[in-house]
Amino acid sequence: MTIFSAAQIKEWDNYTMTHTPMLSIDLMERAAVACFEWIKKKIIRNKNIIIFCGKGNNGGDGLAVARLLLNDGYNVKIYIPHIEKKGSVDFELNLKRLYEVINNIHFIKNNADLPVIDKDEVVIDALFGTGLHNAVEGLYKTIIDHINQSRVLVISIDLPSGLLTDEASSGSIVRADHTLTFEQYKLALLMAENEEYFGHVVILSIGLSPDFAANTYSPYTLITQTTIAQIFKPRKAFSHKGTYGHAATIAGSYGMMGAAVLCTKACVRSGAGKVTIITCEKGYDIMQSSVPEAMCLTSVKKFIDRIKEVYKYSAIGIGPGLGKSKHAGKILKQLFSEFKKSIVVDADGLNTIAENDELKNAIPKQSILTPHPKEFDNLFGKCNNDFERLNLLMHSCAETNCYIILKGHHTAIATPGGKVYLNDNG
Repeated sequence: MTIFSAAQIKEWDNYTMTHTPMLSIDLMERAAVACFEWIKKKIIRNKNIIIFCGKGNNGGDGLAVARLLLNDGYNVKIYIPHIEKKGSVDFELNLKRLYEVINNIHFIKNNADLPVIDKDEVVIDALFGTGLHNAVEGLYKTIIDHINQSRVLVISIDLPSGLLTDEASSGSIVRADHTLTFEQYKLALLMAENEEYFGHVVILSIGLSPDFAANTYSPYTLITQTTIAQIFKPRKAFSHKGTYGHAATIAGSYGMMGAAVLCTKACVRSGAGKVTIITCEKGYDIMQSSVPEAMCLTSVKKFIDRIKEVYKYSAIGIGPGLGKSKHAGKILKQLFSEFKKSIVVDADGLNTIAENDELKNAIPKQSILTPHPKEFDNLFGKCNNDFERLNLLMHSCAETNCYIILKGHHTAIATPGGKVYLNDNG
């Protein structure tokens, strides 16, 4: 699933309307129907629903949802900020349609016009969608703060109001329990810093053009079953362990053997034909009993101070539980100098590199670095937010000519070619 920017989403809408062809009000109705069908399944009819509608197209969606809910027997109250600016064309058209169903539409001029929200009521937030580019102010900020103070079930349409689509947000933002977004995830809905705002994300299809999605470039892709199917290589029936290479994991030190066990098990599980764990003497019994499938080579008692015959391995992973002693730097320097194939660097391997510019400049091209956010910041520079870190991630891949796996709830796998694959399924 490609992740588009706010500008591309607007282009997608326009492309769909041009090539279907259809009017923008009809596309808005599709979005409203999709939201209505979801709400109808989740919210019982005896619940009172309060809908806050902005005066743009997101507000138009909210007005259309209100009309559909009223026609289906729900008790709905509609509140619109009373500002001088005229609403969008489709907002005004949906407002006219709504007046044919209900006359009692409330306009908020100031704090006194804000509704009392009962604890059993449901709020639908349709103030702003992907078209927002700045922090909200004035009356809109007042309404958002009022929604958040109500502590009731909140459903946001497209995005929680106040949340920016593809950059860091600030100021007042609706804290939604559910976000009903259209066609695909928005980048903001995959960022850890926004977790408190979007709640449970629901993707609703509204029939946007698949041709546009297939032929429009974005650096961001959400990994799906289709993505995996394209790269999955089934095993041949007559293959054996020698067919699938010999990997080495250089990991562990006294007191930190758990990391060595986990990474070696993962290496075996991922499909390496043969695996050798290179660790300290104190870890020998632990490794032989925990991962009997792996061969075990040991160094001195409590840490690893040497590796031999690195040329015989197909790939090497280094770092988990390694510690940050001078010996770790010595091993990395040897490995970067002597091993000319794939290297995966993790954990203390990364921490050691971060403290040594000579090592950082010597990382072999096409290596795979697997930092969590703090390790990433130590390596490439401190970031103020997830979006800044994502941009630096792409720049760092290009600069080092390495693949970087930035670990997190939605792990970001970045390539030297400028692509970022986001994994939301573990």
